[in-house]
Amino acid sequence: MSQFQDIDGTLYFIALIPGGELRNRVRTVKERMKALYNAGHALKSPAHITLQMPFKRHSGDEPRMTEALRKFASEEKPFEVSLDGYGAFVPRVIYINIAEPGPVRELHSRLKAMLLSELGFTPSELMKDVQPHITVATRDLTKTAFSQAWPELRNEEFKAAFTAESIFLLKHNGKYWDIFREFNFR
Repeated sequence: MSQFQDIDGTLYFIALIPGGELRNRVRTVKERMKALYNAGHALKSPAHITLQMPFKRHSGDEPRMTEALRKFASEEKPFEVSLDGYGAFVPRVIYINIAEPGPVRELHSRLKAMLLSELGFTPSELMKDVQPHITVATRDLTKTAFSQAWPELRNEEFKAAFTAESIFLLKHNGKYWDIFREFNFR
């Protein structure tokens, strides 16, 4: 267990988050999934591409985490993220595809190294690999609902792009995920 981890800690995760207009478009898709298929779990977080899965830390560790993430982000360059259509992790997850995942994977790799060296993450806390995507239905999407939703969305168009100019630290408030801090790229 990491020196910063606390069993009673707060949950955090690190992500890329698109700007307001695109975030709202994704939210509309999530709301549709809830209305049509009773799958609302994805609404508990803003539209995002996960860079580091949820992890626990004591809230007293926030200053050190935020400083390390600020320094990390200040050394990164903005890059374009293109969204193109839908994908699925059968049998319960539907997501928006990232057309060119390479830059996100490279960012994840650098972030992972920093989390190990600067914040004392253990290898088991880290995401080994990242499959960049934006989830629109998960967990509470039943297998039956998936079998109805996926054929409908599979061929539906969703095209958009945004410039990744920062990473975000999200914090769980007990019910859903709040954007806690944004760290701008150089």
